[in-house]
Amino acid sequence: MATLITGSKRPRDLHWFHAGPLLFGDWGTSRLYVLGLAFYYTGHASPLYLTAMSLIMIAVAWAYSVICRCFPEGGGVYAAARQLSPTLSVIGATLLLCDYIVTAALSVVEGYHYFNAPHGWVVGLSVVTIFAIGIINWLGSKSAGRFALGIAVAAIVLSLLIALMCIPMVLEGIKTVSTGHTSIADPWTRWENLVRVILALSGLEAVANMTGLMKEPVAKTSRRTIFPVLIEVVCLNMIFGLAINALPDLKPVEMPHYVQYERGQNTMGEGKQPKFFDSSEIPEHVREYRDTAMRQLADVSTTRLTGSERAGQIMAIVSGIIFGLLLISAVNTAVMAMVSVKYAMANDGELPQAFKKLNYSGVPWIGLIVACILPAGLLMINADAKWLSELYAIGVVGAIAINVLCCAVNGKLAITVWERRGMWVLGVFMALVFVTIVIAKPNAFMFAGIMVGSVLIARFAVHVHKSRRKEELPGAISWLAEVQREPLKLDPGKPRIMLAARGRDQAEFAVDLAGQRNATLFVIFIRTLRLLNVSEGATPRIEDDPDAQEALGTVTMLARQRGVACVPIYVSSPNIAEEILDYTVTFGCDTLIIGRSKRSGLSRSVEGDVVSEIKKHLPTLVNLIERDRTGPLHADGTMLPDAPTSGDVGQGEKK
Repeated sequence: MATLITGSKRPRDLHWFHAGPLLFGDWGTSRLYVLGLAFYYTGHASPLYLTAMSLIMIAVAWAYSVICRCFPEGGGVYAAARQLSPTLSVIGATLLLCDYIVTAALSVVEGYHYFNAPHGWVVGLSVVTIFAIGIINWLGSKSAGRFALGIAVAAIVLSLLIALMCIPMVLEGIKTVSTGHTSIADPWTRWENLVRVILALSGLEAVANMTGLMKEPVAKTSRRTIFPVLIEVVCLNMIFGLAINALPDLKPVEMPHYVQYERGQNTMGEGKQPKFFDSSEIPEHVREYRDTAMRQLADVSTTRLTGSERAGQIMAIVSGIIFGLLLISAVNTAVMAMVSVKYAMANDGELPQAFKKLNYSGVPWIGLIVACILPAGLLMINADAKWLSELYAIGVVGAIAINVLCCAVNGKLAITVWERRGMWVLGVFMALVFVTIVIAKPNAFMFAGIMVGSVLIARFAVHVHKSRRKEELPGAISWLAEVQREPLKLDPGKPRIMLAARGRDQAEFAVDLAGQRNATLFVIFIRTLRLLNVSEGATPRIEDDPDAQEALGTVTMLARQRGVACVPIYVSSPNIAEEILDYTVTFGCDTLIIGRSKRSGLSRSVEGDVVSEIKKHLPTLVNLIERDRTGPLHADGTMLPDAPTSGDVGQGEKK
């Protein structure tokens, strides 16, 4: 007889001072390429466009403070749209995937630009880096978040330092501001250029996906997260935008370089043909400020302040390393965000169940592979920063527009009249921006169309398959039935043993040991899930976990056959060692059986060694048996005479 105990833990331990730097790591990275692109497209009118962009940013940040309040369990576009239409939620999530794909591709390329890597090596290094990040996440790295937090804080400090040094340049830059060259003065071009710099919004959607982990009250924590980052991004973007106008090489520029080199404007005199440039053939000095504006500002501002070119070069190298690492960190965030979105969709039956399959470390491994292949494949097509930026905005703008409009439409949300009107105005505006991108950027429309079409086709196939499937696999039903037997009364006078190891041999050993000692056997299966955000109801369940059914079912079946009282435990938690220790102590077990780790040294060093953590914190009164071989043992830990003799047996070890 067995009684199943289940539990899941989703800790709400994200304070605003943790979430803020993480949000900056997504949102703040956009300035590393947006500022240079703004001057490239609009010349000395760029501060005016950045001002307009800042006003839009403020409005969107306000809207997301409302969204976070309304969706404390996770309010990304997928969650918001799903309350109105499952199909719309899939489209919104796919547009968000488009944003993450381009974020990963653009961030890694720009990261190597900031590292000052040779142009011929950038694509190769970028692809290798994406897959290296995938391997680290495959192993279930717990340190990636701490690394991202540290780099984000360093980047904030460095940005403030550069801003202070740029103040003299700001005063010069103000004098150069214009309303725009005649080549970009018509209304459509002005609107199109505003749309080009709107990718500065990228990353803001991330805050809505953090709410499920934020400290309560979520409304207060989210506001404290959003608005300090908003102030930093807006103020420093304006300072840097004006300072770029004062860069020595850019002061004399009249016609924007985009018009001069790519639009075919005739600048060579009457009767002469203009020279057209491919984006990759843009002169080096133009590419430098366009792709690495912050590095250029660090160099020039330091040189002017100290009077030493050497000091400027050193500052450029330091800023290049820190900003480059920030961009690489953004790649990691984008990759794992893609995995999270696909897992949520698969959990709701909108994508194949393969995207829910977890590896030993609790990472959806198929989703992780796809999340690495997509941005790497995009880089194989074109790795130019300007080309990638044209694909960028359609995803983030589409996701924000759908999220905001869905909240405006949804009458069930606790939104005031004025908040709902504001959401309507902002949502319609973002929808107009989206339509502009569709019309003006055929490459972006094609990219998003292929992605949305592919996901909708996959969704259709999944739904057709579900309608044809009459029943679950018989094997899965039998294992689950074995685990979910009627509850039994535990004898408080009997010894208690905890088994925290998988495999038939481990099950036989534990059941045999419990039988010899007339003990109650507890067996625990911990399913980890390592995602950036897990919405309520998306944590793994034993009903959907065939590995857990088989592992727990094997022990309970053997225990029933041998008359041993058995209690199976299924827990979803990010911390394996903590749960094993917690349940062992909670149920008063005097013996803990664990299996020796078969993972590589690299895997243990990245994720942490569970066995070592258990040994470090296990109470002294609990007997630890660590083993890695087959065959039953006596209750004292010695081998039975007829047991196999190969391998090592971990003896009972008193702590």
